[in-house]
Amino acid sequence: MFSLAACGSSGEDSASDTASSSMAPSSSMSAPMSSSMGTGVTTNADVFGPACGQLPQGNEPGSLDSMGPQPVASAASTNPLLTKLVAAVQATNLVDTLNSQEAITVFAPADAAFDKLGEAKFTELAQNPSQLAPILQYHVVPQRYDAQGLQGAGSVETLNTDGGPVKIEGSGENMTVNGAKVLCGNIPTKNATVFVIDNVLTPGTNK
Repeated sequence: MFSLAACGSSGEDSASDTASSSMAPSSSMSAPMSSSMGTGVTTNADVFGPACGQLPQGNEPGSLDSMGPQPVASAASTNPLLTKLVAAVQATNLVDTLNSQEAITVFAPADAAFDKLGEAKFTELAQNPSQLAPILQYHVVPQRYDAQGLQGAGSVETLNTDGGPVKIEGSGENMTVNGAKVLCGNIPTKNATVFVIDNVLTPGTNK
């Protein structure tokens, strides 16, 4: 499921360097957003999806109010739906890289999505950053979209340029990303809009 021709067998240092360079800010990220991206920036009132009710309330860690002012990796680290994604990001040393981006969209697999892979596969990936980093990059779009903008775009390119685009279908609570259902979408953080999804996306699906 996760074999990538571009992965090779380089070690952790090489994988980290590749991930950092691939995810580094670019001029396109600071360019004015087109109307196809919607407003890009969302508020708590824009959040939707069946799993949003599982988030803590008020100013508790992991709540919308708590995550909003934080950069995306820091915000995700408090989200109870995303503990395995956070572990994966930490395993590939991408926390600072994600936090430093100016305006991105993150398709964040929920813990249940990683559970579908099985514990053995998840552990294997976590121990092989050269395989894991391209998968994580395929979940990050180098522009900030809201749900309306994604629907208008139809498909969007990710930071894994070799993986091909991700395809957006449906709308609202029926929105899918490469067939993965949006469990909680339009989550605002300081530098990203987050869409929690129910599957881990596979690079190359739509090439």
